Amino acid sequence: MCCHTVLTIEDVALVEKIIADLPILADLCRSDVQVYCRTHDGRVIVIAHSAPHSVAHIYPDGLTEAGQEAFNQDLMQTAFTRQPNPKIVYTLNYRGGLVARRLYPIRNAKGVLLAVMARDSYWLAHERHKRRSHAFQNAVECFIRMVLRGELRGSANLTPFGEHDGIIYVGVDRTVLYMSGVAAGLYRHLGYRDSIEGRRITELSPVEQHLFSEALRLRQCVESQNEQGGLTWVRKALPITRSPALLERWGIRKQPSEIRLQGVFILVHDATETIQTQREIESKMALIREVHHRVKNNLQVIASLMRMQARRTESEEAKTLLEESVNRVLSVAVVHEFLSQNANGNINLQEVAHRITSQIMQGLVDPSRNISLKVSGDAIWLPAERATQCALVINELVQNALEHGLEQRQDGTVQVQLLDLGDLVKVVVSDDGEGLPAGFDLSSSSSLGLRIVRSLVERDLRGHISLENDSGTRAEVVFAKSILGG
Repeated sequence: MCCHTVLTIEDVALVEKIIADLPILADLCRSDVQVYCRTHDGRVIVIAHSAPHSVAHIYPDGLTEAGQEAFNQDLMQTAFTRQPNPKIVYTLNYRGGLVARRLYPIRNAKGVLLAVMARDSYWLAHERHKRRSHAFQNAVECFIRMVLRGELRGSANLTPFGEHDGIIYVGVDRTVLYMSGVAAGLYRHLGYRDSIEGRRITELSPVEQHLFSEALRLRQCVESQNEQGGLTWVRKALPITRSPALLERWGIRKQPSEIRLQGVFILVHDATETIQTQREIESKMALIREVHHRVKNNLQVIASLMRMQARRTESEEAKTLLEESVNRVLSVAVVHEFLSQNANGNINLQEVAHRITSQIMQGLVDPSRNISLKVSGDAIWLPAERATQCALVINELVQNALEHGLEQRQDGTVQVQLLDLGDLVKVVVSDDGEGLPAGFDLSSSSSLGLRIVRSLVERDLRGHISLENDSGTRAEVVFAKSILGG
């Protein structure tokens, strides 16, 4: 964090606490909020920005990325030299739209200016806010100052506030002083046909009463979810405290801490559709995982039958072909096993490669030989289809290295290396064996394994493959992570 003022550990902690609370502040104020500081060379930069979930935000293109020089540098320089006044509304022009900006000082306990918070709203939204009740406007201002004093607690545990969420403001005397139009619509679903403004919170359900009491008792934000009227409701309660300095100006001194309580915001959200959709998704994901689990089991049964047939056959060539086919089937089964555990469609290629080499080691390598199969490189997540194709490629290249490169040797190493190249993936399979024969041409090779690899790489993965001698044989496969990228 950069600032023209030398910050103490306590100052840094205060500013970081404020930044952590910006999301709920932006949602409640229906404004883009940013925190600015001044660098040692005199520039004003953005150190944090939060866009509201409740309305369309003003800066969708990353204008306020952390560390970027402030939008309207002259105005922000003035704020740091003349001290910001939140009562002044500045008019800015951003991409043809009028923006209302209010600036709030962020000071430490000694009154030293540490940073400045800007609250930006489209001018029409600003005018609408001015027409809301004075009780609500005053509560919002008290809430902002409470956040800037670092007094808000428990906001990290709250779900985001949305565009279709309602707001109720309840005074410390338990009277409902404000109810937004959205909240009134939501409460009609609960049987409240008339406005509840001016009514006591004791006339509402026990849920609101409990939330209100808990927020005041704990002095922190609380959230609850419950079923009412066949719908699922999420409610949040945010306590508001007054500034001690303000109380002193009112002549209130040495009173109990309760006197600082201003009231409580109760935010109401109908989560019925969201939760129902989430339950349907979870049910479908469980079904998909079960399907992948059964496919994996069936493939393993097929592999077992083929392995039994290999043991019964007297032809060495047929036995070798069956054993190689077993590993091909098991390579596909590996991908389905991972999908049965995580059905989101993305597979960690590194984990697949480890499982494949382990299977090959157990099925094809004579324990009396000193052969090692190693996997190294990056953890690369691929869509299931491409992970399956790549699994088969790795299986064939490792089998080919064992069959041709290390066939006549009692010791040797096959190395599988995975490299994340951004949008591309490189798979390198190398061995320290005999190397490629003289005049080797991949395009005319009669090896079934290499023909399978070429088909998978060029036709399915839409990548390219190369083989060369490099203290043994080195095979390189490069392809795009996504199907569209291929």
